[in-house]
Amino acid sequence: MLPTPTNFLLFLSAALILAVTPGPGIFYVMTRSLKGGRAEGIASALGTAVGGMGHVLAAALGLSVILATSAVAFHVVKYAGAAYLVYLGIKTLMSDDASPHADAVVVTGSRRAFSQGIAVELFNPKTALFFLAFIPQFVDPAGIVSFQFMALGTISVLLNTGADFVVATLAGPIGERLQASRRLRTRQRLFTGSGLIALGSYVAID
Repeated sequence: MLPTPTNFLLFLSAALILAVTPGPGIFYVMTRSLKGGRAEGIASALGTAVGGMGHVLAAALGLSVILATSAVAFHVVKYAGAAYLVYLGIKTLMSDDASPHADAVVVTGSRRAFSQGIAVELFNPKTALFFLAFIPQFVDPAGIVSFQFMALGTISVLLNTGADFVVATLAGPIGERLQASRRLRTRQRLFTGSGLIALGSYVAID
């Protein structure tokens, strides 16, 4: 049982916007691609996808346990997640437009890029927090929570990975554009920050 068509469409729209918004994951893949070529960039993207699914699985199981314990606890998680989305939006709006950069980690070969991508995503606590904040907003507690979370989480990871593949393929032009255009980075920041605040506010009062 998936969320209602309206909620699913809202989720899909928000997940797509977030997937194509430049962030740490996209800049990581872009850096790997610029340093090691397209194959290494794609391998990194696949690695971050595997790491992301690890977070989805852990969060799905954890949320199921929370709901089994108390419906009130589920709503606490939901509203705390909405507040976290608003916080992320405000933080994004208040951030500067300095030229983005990723950590300069030396990677040699697609296999190492893949394994490093898994580690980078799997051990990033911000990814876990985001999934716990974002996906519960669209989960129907009357349905099978773990199934809904896994389905929505998988869709989110696939969208993110698709965007990463595009970045890995077009790393040069994308990197040059983002590095050179402060106005583009400002527009992206304002759009993303406002979107996160609007999403968090909407699900909190829905």
